Amino acid sequence: MSIHNFTGGETSRPHQGASLARVVGVPGAVLMGLGSILGAGIFVSIGIAAGVAGPSVVTAVVLAAIVATFNGLSSAQLAASHPVSGGTYEYGYRYLNPGIGFTAGWMFLCAKSASAATAALGFAGYVLSAFGVENTILLIVLGIAIVATLSAIVAGGMKRSKLTNAIIVLFTLLVLILFVILGAPIAIANATSRYFPLFDADGVGALLHGTALIFVAYTGYGRIATLGEEMRDPARNIPRAIIITLLLTMILYVSVVAVSVGVIGANGLFEATRTAAAPLEAVAENFAVPGISWLIAMAAITAMVGVLLNLLLGLSRVMLAMGRRQDLPTWFAHVDDKSPRRAVIVTGALIIGLILIGNVRTTWSFSAFTVLIYYALTNLAALRLPARQRLFPRIIPILGLLSCLGLAFWIEPAIWIIGLGLIALGLAWHFFAAPRVRRPPRS
Repeated sequence: MSIHNFTGGETSRPHQGASLARVVGVPGAVLMGLGSILGAGIFVSIGIAAGVAGPSVVTAVVLAAIVATFNGLSSAQLAASHPVSGGTYEYGYRYLNPGIGFTAGWMFLCAKSASAATAALGFAGYVLSAFGVENTILLIVLGIAIVATLSAIVAGGMKRSKLTNAIIVLFTLLVLILFVILGAPIAIANATSRYFPLFDADGVGALLHGTALIFVAYTGYGRIATLGEEMRDPARNIPRAIIITLLLTMILYVSVVAVSVGVIGANGLFEATRTAAAPLEAVAENFAVPGISWLIAMAAITAMVGVLLNLLLGLSRVMLAMGRRQDLPTWFAHVDDKSPRRAVIVTGALIIGLILIGNVRTTWSFSAFTVLIYYALTNLAALRLPARQRLFPRIIPILGLLSCLGLAFWIEPAIWIIGLGLIALGLAWHFFAAPRVRRPPRS
C-alpha cells in the first residue's frame, strides 16, 4: 500500500485546501492495484510457500485470495467513508485510539520494508539467473545497488508516471499469460506425479502456513484504497476496483502456481527460490521455446523495479506522516524541495539492512506476520464504522480480523516472536519517549 499526499496535523481530517481531482476510474484503479501486486509475490513468494505447503500451495493461493477479499472490502469501506490518504495509520487514529494508529503505521513500516527487501533480492536473483550466475554475495550486492539507485531517484522528487505503470503491468501480464500457455501441457502431463499427495506430513498446518505467506502477495490492493480522494464515486468504484483486481490476481496466481508445480514440482520450485530467488525462470527453462526464460526474467525485473518504487514512495510518506504527528522523531518530517529526502534515505537504509540477511524466506516470512497484524487492525477499525457508513455487513471485517490473527501465528514462532517484540518496542517509544498525541474527535 502506498501513502501519498499526507497532510499532517493532530487530527485525521483532510486539509481543506489540498483536495485532489477525482480523475481515476475503475480501469485506472485496477491497473494501479495490479502494478502494486505483481512483483515479488508472483515471482518469488510462490516458491517460498511451495516449500512449506507442498502441492497444496495451489489451495493456499485460493484461501489467501479469500482472506484478502475480506480485508480489501474492509479497506474499501474505510476509504469510502474517510477519503484521506494514510491507510490504516489514519483509520486507527480516527476510529480506534492513538496507540493502535501508531501500531498500524509501525507495522506498515516493518512489513513493507521486508517486502521491499524481498523484491530487491528477487530482482537480483532474476538478473543473475539470466546470466547463469548463482552467488549469494553478488545477490546481496545487486539488491543493495538497486535500492540505493531507486532511493536516490525518489529522494530527488521523482513523480511516477501512470503510463509507465500501465506499460509495466501489461508487459508483466502478457508474459505471465504466455508462461501459463506454454507450461500448461507439461503440467497436465505430469499431473499424477506432481500434485499428489496433496498434503504433506504437517497437513493443515502447512496449508495455513503457506496461506499466510501467499497472503502478502495480494496486499498491493491497498493502493486502490488510498485513492479515496482521487476516485470518481469512491463509495461505489473503490470496492468494484478492489474486487476486480483480486479476482484477476487470483486467476493469474492459481494458473502460474499450478503450472509451476506441475512442471518442476513443489520441492523444485522451493529449491529454485532458495538457491537463486528466481523460481519462474527455473520453470521456464523446461519449456521448448528459446529465450522464454529471458523473457520471464525481464518481466520479473521490470515488475519488481515498479513495486520497489511503489514501496519506497509509500514507506517514506508514512515515515514523513509519523514524523509530522510526532509518532517518530520530527526530524523525519523535514521536506527538501518537495521531497521528504530524510525519510527516503532512512527508508532505503532500513531496506538495505534487511537485504543483508540474504534470505528471501526470512524477509518474506517477517513481512507476512507484520502485514497480517496490520490488516487485523484495518478490520478492527472497520468494525467501528457507524452503521450509516458501512458498505458491507459486519461479518466481513469480523472474518477478516479472525483470519488475519489466525494466520499470523502459523508463521514460524521465531518470526512472530520477533514481530511481537518489535510491536512492544514501538509502543514503548510511543507511550514513553514520543510526545503524547491528543486523540482526534470523531466527526
